[in-house]
Amino acid sequence: MSTTSEASMLRKRRAVEGANFVSRGSGLLATMLFLAGWFGMPAPVEPQLIVGCLAGIAVMAIGNVLALINFRRPDGPRYAVLSACQVAGDTLVMSGIVVWFQVYGDLTTWPGLIVPIVVGALRHRLRGALIAWAATSTVFAVTVIALGDQAVRAEDLPFAVAIHLFVALLSGTQSAAYARQVKELDATRKALQHQATHDGLTGLPNRARIAEYADGQAGREMTVLLLDLNGFKQVNDLRGHATGDGVLREAGNRLRACLRAGDMAGRLGGDEFVVLLPDTGPAEAAELSARLRAEIGRPVRVDGHEISVGVSIGAAHRPAGAATGLAELTAEADVAMYQDKTADLPRPSGRNGVYDPVR
Repeated sequence: MSTTSEASMLRKRRAVEGANFVSRGSGLLATMLFLAGWFGMPAPVEPQLIVGCLAGIAVMAIGNVLALINFRRPDGPRYAVLSACQVAGDTLVMSGIVVWFQVYGDLTTWPGLIVPIVVGALRHRLRGALIAWAATSTVFAVTVIALGDQAVRAEDLPFAVAIHLFVALLSGTQSAAYARQVKELDATRKALQHQATHDGLTGLPNRARIAEYADGQAGREMTVLLLDLNGFKQVNDLRGHATGDGVLREAGNRLRACLRAGDMAGRLGGDEFVVLLPDTGPAEAAELSARLRAEIGRPVRVDGHEISVGVSIGAAHRPAGAATGLAELTAEADVAMYQDKTADLPRPSGRNGVYDPVR
């Protein structure tokens, strides 16, 4: 998952937890005011009503504690479990409220069972919505069977179950569709981001990504290697650009294979590459340069042809704490690379870059 999509997911989770905390807190306050007689506590007070209200307060309080934990750690390993516990608690409380008002309040409140269904869909998509629907429908059916017309008209049961199923399917599928859309948008965003920051031929980071990475290494010791393939023009002239592209792709693969964790290789254009080596001194850089020469100098088989190119490498070092930027280091490495290219020309075929068309 990309950084952008992960941040978006965490914001969404925090929004869900915050909304649930506020709505559940409102339910807590309303229940406590009801117990205090502000909303017309019925007389005589049924003991089971007080017990039910206190149980509801306890469940909602626990739910809000879980919401706070999830709000603080939306990426925590127990997020899904704590979320499911909240859905279960909300379903239990809402079912209790509906049953009480249906039995004792002489109010038609069974449509309120839609709330935990929608919450289940929001948190756990279609599966969560269907589980919440099954739980609320069971509670409603048991109430009708146990209390009969005292609670609700028996003929309302099939309609309530059907309409709640419709809500579960609608909200669950919409939530799942939204999640898929977010996933597809994230994949598109990552593809566009990769396209904008990487070379299309080799897959290596491009100039923009290299510059961004170098900015993040400001003040740290770093060595920059600049590489230029020797004999590459002859490859293009004699074998064509398709073969040349194959050579560049393989050179990029070999560059990647030689790097350590934290190093970055990129293509600047043509047959020129750059390697950033954070926390690396001249001696280590020289060892890596030797490995790169050996790897890139190995023959490459492209379209049935064995191609040999070499590489010239220039290095520039920045000690820790220095303010030298990437542009200055690249310029210094370019001078060193040119000196390396011209130091001992001509070179034997297959060793440092003279293309041998016979092969």
